[in-house]
Amino acid sequence: MHKRILPAVALAAVATLGLAACAGGSAPAEGGGTDGEGKELSVWIMKGTNPDATAFYDAVAEAFEEETGATVKIEEVQWADAHDRFVTAIAGGTTPDIAETGTTWTAEFADAGALVELDEYVDAEKGLRDDLVEGLEVAGTYDEGLYGMPWYAGVRSIIYRADVFEELGLEAPKTWDDIIAAGEAIKAAKPEMLAFPVPGDAEFQVYPWVWGAGGEVATLDGDTWTSELDSEESQAGIEFYTDLAVEHGFSSAGATTWKETDLRDAFTQGNVAMMLSGSWTPKSLVEANPDLEGKLGAAVIPGQDGGIAPSVLGGSHLSIFNSTENADLAWEFVKLMTTGEFAEQWAADTGYFPGVQSAMEEALASTDPLVAPFAEQMVEGGASVPVTPNFGAVQAKKTTNAMIQAILSGQKDVATATKDAAAEMTELLNQK
Repeated sequence: MHKRILPAVALAAVATLGLAACAGGSAPAEGGGTDGEGKELSVWIMKGTNPDATAFYDAVAEAFEEETGATVKIEEVQWADAHDRFVTAIAGGTTPDIAETGTTWTAEFADAGALVELDEYVDAEKGLRDDLVEGLEVAGTYDEGLYGMPWYAGVRSIIYRADVFEELGLEAPKTWDDIIAAGEAIKAAKPEMLAFPVPGDAEFQVYPWVWGAGGEVATLDGDTWTSELDSEESQAGIEFYTDLAVEHGFSSAGATTWKETDLRDAFTQGNVAMMLSGSWTPKSLVEANPDLEGKLGAAVIPGQDGGIAPSVLGGSHLSIFNSTENADLAWEFVKLMTTGEFAEQWAADTGYFPGVQSAMEEALASTDPLVAPFAEQMVEGGASVPVTPNFGAVQAKKTTNAMIQAILSGQKDVATATKDAAAEMTELLNQK
């Protein structure tokens, strides 16, 4: 059966994470080395809900040029468009030298034979293998080969307007009933705000409610995957989530097509009281709207009757594509980005959790009210999507998003929508 919950033991919790296993690729390319004089590497980094990282990239690029003589061209690619762009680039042989690959994508791209195996590089660095956050290492490994260097991990929890909660005498919700009670109070007192929007094009916002009700996304029996989005428990969680909009009016019709970026923008504009968002989001919210400074709160996602509902512990690797002519040089850039001072700086700047343990302990021990709940969510309620390269096909088809949008728009009831989605997901997960 598919195991999705991580043991609640700090670093050991992350160590057992199975986000997505990577599949085969090619051996490291020859040539390049660390003498990069006159050479330039192309790098794709994802962009979406992250804070502005221009200064960070500039600092890394400057340090890399000083160290190797080579320059880098960093291009930010929107998460929403990235998967199709990667697939097209792989097919056409136009991939960059290096790219950020989400943990659920590393498997797919390695399976396509597009990635360089990194074990030689990692093992040549003293102590690095033992320093990797093992869960992210597992996520980048297939058939005993590492194809994604752990970069960072993040998790979604509840972010809310602490000033509004204080004004109305509300506390952070600890059960689903608390969410409804707080939402009703906000709706009555501040009708101009959306109490808890339900974005229809935001897949990872859905699964905590499935898991929080005791359901599963999919389970594995032998070699066969079966989606359980249509189980009684999963349906209860999905019904609660969509009823935030359909029955309680905490959302809007426009949110039916929202991505996470749209949700964040609405929150930034002061139009949202509660939302699910990532550990990396508080900094970007304040960055976009300084008036929000001191007005934000964070809380774990509650289970149906309390406790912590699991939330997808996602993250990213840096991968080297086998189209590169400078694999050794590319590794030097990957190492610079993911270890040492730059790993620590990235975590501090963004709110993500680093991919190496030596940079992670401080974040996990934080008492910052906008960091600690995410750390608690990660170690006690981190969860994984189905561990298979085929999950990329589910994401590409937007099976879960289409299900939610059908319910929000009234095209299907929960029973019908979940049954259809489960059938489609099961088919996609078992494709050969």
